[in-house]
Amino acid sequence: MEYGLEDLTNEEAEYIGEGINEIVPHEVDADEEEFVLKVENENGEIIGGCIAEAYEYRWSRVFLNTLWVDERFRHHGIGSMILREVERTAREKGCRVVTLGTASYMARPFYEKHGFTVFTTLKKANGYISYSLVKYLDGETPEYVPSDNSGARFRLSLGSDGDAEIIENGIRAYSELYEPKYENVGFYKKLADRDGRFAAGVIADADKGEACFVEALFVEKPLRLQGLGTRLLKETEEFARANGASVMLTSAGDWNVGFFKKNGYELRGELRDVPKGHDCYELFKTI
Repeated sequence: MEYGLEDLTNEEAEYIGEGINEIVPHEVDADEEEFVLKVENENGEIIGGCIAEAYEYRWSRVFLNTLWVDERFRHHGIGSMILREVERTAREKGCRVVTLGTASYMARPFYEKHGFTVFTTLKKANGYISYSLVKYLDGETPEYVPSDNSGARFRLSLGSDGDAEIIENGIRAYSELYEPKYENVGFYKKLADRDGRFAAGVIADADKGEACFVEALFVEKPLRLQGLGTRLLKETEEFARANGASVMLTSAGDWNVGFFKKNGYELRGELRDVPKGHDCYELFKTI
């Protein structure tokens, strides 16, 4: 049967997410839950904080999306105070793993002092290296105590969406000192039959001149093993090349990593026993 390449609708994008959720192994029944922590000085000014997500993919994991401390208040133990509270909150929620991302110009040594270990690295076009780190909360890791804990006099509490925006703006301003601004373009496509019926879909985003990340790729169950997934992947790679990307990135688990390997993707890192009883992988392909 012939399948044409068409744009995804919003409803079909949601359908892809639901379909993938049915395939990916789950650890918990809880839905994904975001929480924000903020640190305020004596004047009520937000000088640090973080944004984290619990139960991502319904795994017993907390993903620390953003951690920021105002430059004026660094090296006073505020980052350590935030990180300890993230770990305490994760344990309270029954999570056993915390993961995060950082870069070579950021705070990798800080996280390693707190017991985090690197599980992926990626050298970027601008010369910097991005890292993914993990900490298993059931492990025995000596608690790191900063030499200066004077930041403990400030107030740490739960934050709001508005507070999250301040934290995001803070880390963005810092990152932009090192990272060029990339134009981001999306590739949200499907393969449909002559009657317009959905057969397979892909969701990907490319930073022009940098990299393209495949966020989701889904093929209807009766149509699998017929090359539709491979065709969509190749279409995505052509889109990435057309936008100056030199590398494809994606995530996979032990349940689907073989598909990407057959299509020329290589491992750049792995996360053991996440979700429980399985392994997760970060993959790349130079294009």
